[in-house]
Amino acid sequence: MTSEVFSYESLVHAVAGAAGSMTAMTVFFPLDTARLRLQVDENRKAKSTPAILADIVKEEGLLAPYRGWFPVICSLCCSNFVYFYCFHWMKASWLKGRQSTPSIDLIVGIAAGVINVLLTTPLWVVNTRLKLQGSKFRNADIRPTNYSGILDAFEQIICKEGVGALWNGTFPSLLLVLNPAIQFMIYEGLKRQLRRGAHRELSSLEVFIIGAVAKAVATAATYPLQTIQSILRFGQFNTPKEKSKLLSSLKTIKGLLVNRARKHGVLGLFKGLEAKLLQTVLTAALMFLLYEKIASCTFKVMGLGSPHYKKH
Repeated sequence: MTSEVFSYESLVHAVAGAAGSMTAMTVFFPLDTARLRLQVDENRKAKSTPAILADIVKEEGLLAPYRGWFPVICSLCCSNFVYFYCFHWMKASWLKGRQSTPSIDLIVGIAAGVINVLLTTPLWVVNTRLKLQGSKFRNADIRPTNYSGILDAFEQIICKEGVGALWNGTFPSLLLVLNPAIQFMIYEGLKRQLRRGAHRELSSLEVFIIGAVAKAVATAATYPLQTIQSILRFGQFNTPKEKSKLLSSLKTIKGLLVNRARKHGVLGLFKGLEAKLLQTVLTAALMFLLYEKIASCTFKVMGLGSPHYKKH
């Protein structure tokens, strides 16, 4: 078990996944900016993604769509490294060379997601704050923040809101482990179907398409919770006064969902979905493509051979 936890193969998968996700997010980062703005700023009208980005550039400057890029990339690097490492380590420990199944992919994906959430939520809370800092909101109730960087944001949040604020949105994030779990289940399942028992590498187009399909299904299924997660991470909401933190979290999530549905209808829960789908599907597709290529090349260069790679 110890050798599997610290295996070279898990490390290669983790580095490849982190590198692929960082590159893909950088390419499509403005789309994520448009999505986050629509989720948090309730008074901003839901226009097409290009129109939202045009408004942001006009009001806030040419580089505004890339505001908060560095903390997001740092968080994404850590998050994907942890997720890919845990996913492949636990899967290798479970299977021990046997063929995987969709149910195993789902269970392992959920377990890896839980570990990832508990370890990296503080990074995502900080990057959400930094990404929205300096934005021109339509909602006048949103209070401006003044963070000079990642460390300063950590310090101010801890001093003003307490250490627990760094884990704002943890509960919906734990529910949202279904997103990458569903994504990996579909992705790995489609890979097995395309190979149909033949040990071959998939083409770049095949990897891109199945990565896009997997992410599109996972995103559409979990989007309302992603909206609530963004609002909670931003930190500007009224928390119910409950003795039980779990009960308080449940009431907060319910209250935010009901309030948004009352104000904007059921479709309000999916505000920004177009931008999110455009960003996340393209990002995931490119990420999986880069991940597969980096991992495959690394294993070949290090002389581990393709069987070690393909059995997962």
